[in-house]
Amino acid sequence: MKWLIKGVLLIVTVAAILMGGGYVYLRGSLPQTDGTITLKGLSKPVDITRDASGIPHIEAQNLSDAFFALGFVHAQDRLWQMEMNRRIGAGRLSEIMGAPTLGTDKFLRTLGVYDSAQKSLKRLNAETVHNLETYAAGVNAYLSQKSGPLPPEFLILGVTPEPWKPADSVVWTKMMSWDLSKNWAQELERMQLMQIMSPERVAEILPPYPGETPSPLPDYSMQYQTAGIDVQKILAMAPEPLPEGAGSNNWVVSGDKTKSGKPLLANDPHLGLSAPALWYFAHIKTPDMDVIGATLPGVPAVVLGRNDTIAWGFTNTGPDVQDLYIEKINPDNPGQYKTPYGWANFDIREEVITIKDAESVTLNVRTTRHGPVISDAHTRTNDLTPENHVMAFAWTTLLPQDKSPEASVNMMKAKNWDQFKEAIKPFTSPEQNMVYADINGNIGYYAPGLVPIRKPENTAMGRLPVPGWIKDNDWIGFIPFDELPQAYNPKSKMHHTANEKIVPDDYPHFLSVDWSPPYRSNRIKERLLQEEKHSVETFMDIQSDVFSTMAIEFLEILLTTKPLDDLSRQSLIALSTWDGKMAKNSAQPLIFNGWMRELNRAIYADDLGDIFPNYWRLRPLFLKNVLLNKNKQALWCDDKTTDLVENCSEILQNSLKIALDDLVERYGSDMATWNWGEAHFAHSDHLPFTKITGLKNLFDIKVPSMGDTFTVNVGRNRLKDETEPFANTHAASLRAIYDLSDMNNSRYIHSTGQSGNILSPFYDDMAEDWAKMKYLKMTTEKEEYSKNAFGILTLTPP
Repeated sequence: MKWLIKGVLLIVTVAAILMGGGYVYLRGSLPQTDGTITLKGLSKPVDITRDASGIPHIEAQNLSDAFFALGFVHAQDRLWQMEMNRRIGAGRLSEIMGAPTLGTDKFLRTLGVYDSAQKSLKRLNAETVHNLETYAAGVNAYLSQKSGPLPPEFLILGVTPEPWKPADSVVWTKMMSWDLSKNWAQELERMQLMQIMSPERVAEILPPYPGETPSPLPDYSMQYQTAGIDVQKILAMAPEPLPEGAGSNNWVVSGDKTKSGKPLLANDPHLGLSAPALWYFAHIKTPDMDVIGATLPGVPAVVLGRNDTIAWGFTNTGPDVQDLYIEKINPDNPGQYKTPYGWANFDIREEVITIKDAESVTLNVRTTRHGPVISDAHTRTNDLTPENHVMAFAWTTLLPQDKSPEASVNMMKAKNWDQFKEAIKPFTSPEQNMVYADINGNIGYYAPGLVPIRKPENTAMGRLPVPGWIKDNDWIGFIPFDELPQAYNPKSKMHHTANEKIVPDDYPHFLSVDWSPPYRSNRIKERLLQEEKHSVETFMDIQSDVFSTMAIEFLEILLTTKPLDDLSRQSLIALSTWDGKMAKNSAQPLIFNGWMRELNRAIYADDLGDIFPNYWRLRPLFLKNVLLNKNKQALWCDDKTTDLVENCSEILQNSLKIALDDLVERYGSDMATWNWGEAHFAHSDHLPFTKITGLKNLFDIKVPSMGDTFTVNVGRNRLKDETEPFANTHAASLRAIYDLSDMNNSRYIHSTGQSGNILSPFYDDMAEDWAKMKYLKMTTEKEEYSKNAFGILTLTPP
C-alpha cells in the first residue's frame, strides 16, 4: 500500500501548491481548445468546435483525419480513463497500483483478453485496421505535443502513459463484452447452491422467467465433489455478476404513432456509474458522413447515435455465450487433459506480471480446446482444483470469429435498413438488441451476435459447469445471422426491449434462461400504448418514469402485516397511501426498499449460511413465489438457526421492524425527514481513487436520484453494502431520444460531464441535469452548436 501513502502525501503537496499560487501550473493539465496546433499524421486541416457543454464537433475533409482528431480529443479529455481501460484489459494494473490488484491482473492474463485482441486485430479487414491505426496516431500526437502536467491521476501515481496501440482499442470493446456477458458466474452460483440444497430448491431461489416451465437441472453434485472444485474460491476471483434486473431500455415507434408523422427512437443503456462517465459525446462531419452520438474513449466509433438519415440504439440481449467445463487431467501425464477423442496436450503460454514495489510474478497459463483454464488464476491452485481436474472457460468473445470492430464505420455510414443490416453482420460480441429508425418512416429491430448452438442432449444448457470430455456438451455451431431475432416495420408500429425474454416459445434456438424480470418491459409497453400520438416530450416522460410495478405487486402482500410497534404502524400507514413511485422527495420508497432488503435476508440467509452475502440481492420472483405459495412457506420462512418454527407472517413483521430500526440509525427517528433521493444518491465512482479516503471526496461524483432496480428510470443499489446499501450505482449511463422528423431536435445527456479532469468545468456539469431528467440538444447545425462555444481548435498538418 506504499503507493496509497504516496498518493495521499502528494495530494497534500498539491493542496500546498494551490495555496501557494500553483493553480496556474495545474491548469496546464487542461486541454488547449482554441487556436492552432500543427501535427504530423494529418493530411488536411481539421476544425474542432467545443460547444457550451464541451462536446467536440469535428469537421474534417476525410474520415482518416476525423478519426485522428477523435483520438486527439479523447486523449485531451479522457486520458486517465483510457489509461485505466487498457491496463484493465491487458491485466497490467499492478504495474502502477502494486500488489492489491494482482488478483485482477492474474485473472485477466489467464483469460487472455489482450492476447485475443491482438489476434483479432490481425483478422480485421484493412479499412478497420487503418481506422484503428489512424485513431492511435491521433492519441499519440496529443501525447507527443503535450507540455506541462498531465491530469492529476498521472501526477499522484507517477504514471507516464505509453504510446497508444490499435490493440488497446480492440481490448476495450472486448472488456465491454465482458461487462455484459457474465453467465459463467451464474453457472458457478448454481453449482455452489447445489452443494447445499437439492436441484429443485436451486430452481426455486433462481426461478424461471415468468410463464416458463422450469427445466430440471441435471444433478452433477457427485461429479463436482469428485473433481474437488472449490466454488467459493473461484467466485472470490470472479467479477461481481450484473445486479438483479440489470439491463437497458430502448424503444422505437413509427410515424403512425407520432405527432410529427415520422419515427421516434429512445435509448438508455444501464451500466455501472463511474467518474468520468463511460460515454463521451462527439460529432464527426466529413463530406461523406455527418454523425453524432456516444463514443467510448479509446475506440474510434460513434457507438450509439444518429447520422443525417438513420438513428439506432442498443440494449443488452443477455444471451448465454459462456460455458464452464470441468477438464480431467491425465494421471500419467499432467500436461494432458481428456477429450471425447482421447488425451490432448494443454497449450501453454507464459505471462509475466510486473508489480510496483514488488517482485514480478510469472504465470503459466494453460488452455484447452474449450478455452483458458481459469482455475490456474487463483493463488492457491492446488486447493482450488486438485491436479486431477481443472476448470476451463469458453466464451465467444475470445474466438477468431469476433470481428465486432468491423461493424462500426458502416453503421455510421448506413442510409437505410439494408445497409444497416449489412453493417451489423460482423457485430458478434456482445449480442445487442438494436432498434432502428430512418427519416423515410421505417423502423426495425435486430439482435446481432455470435450465439452458440448446444445439443439437446446437453441437459445443463449453459446453466451449470459440465464435464469437458463428454462430446454432447460441446458447442456445435452458431445461430446463423438470418435466424437471429429481428423485425422490420412490425404490424404493431413499435418495438421495445428492456432485457426481457425477446423470443417466443417456438423460437428454434436457445438464447438464455437468465432474462431480466419483465417489470421494465411491461411498463414501457403500457406507457407506449397510453398515448395515441407520441412526441419527444412523451418519450422524455417515459424515460423519467419511476412507477414501480414490482412495488405495487408486493404492497398487496406487505400491507397484510400486523405492526409490532408504533413505528411499524406509522410506516404501514405511509405505505398504504403510497402511489408506488420511487420519487426523490419521499420517505415511502426508502421504507419499502429497506423492508425488501431485510425481507430478502430473513427468507434465505439461514438457508445459505456463510455464502449468503454473495447472493443477497432483490429476488422479487422468488420472494413472491414463497409468500403466495403455502407449500413453500414452511420451507423458506422458518428460520433454521432458531429452535422456534417461524411463519411468513412473523418474517414480515420482524423484517419490517429490523428495517425501520436500521433506517432510524442511518437517517434519524423522524420519518418525515427521510428522503429517498438522498439515501439513493447516484454514486459515480472514480477508478482507483474511490477506494482511498481523502481522494474519494475529490474525484467521486454524487447527486440525489430517483427510481429503483425495476423502474424504467432505473437506479440499482447493492443490498450487501452495509455502508451505503441504497446508493444508486448502476443506472442509465446515458439517455437519448431521436426525432426522425427533425434530427436536430434529438436530445441526449450522460451521467457526469465530458472531461475526466477534476480541474475542468466539464468534469461534473451534466450530473445534476442527468439526475433531474434534463437533456441537451443533439444538433449538428453549426450555427446552433457554435453559440457560446467553449473554443475552436484547428489541427493542421505541417
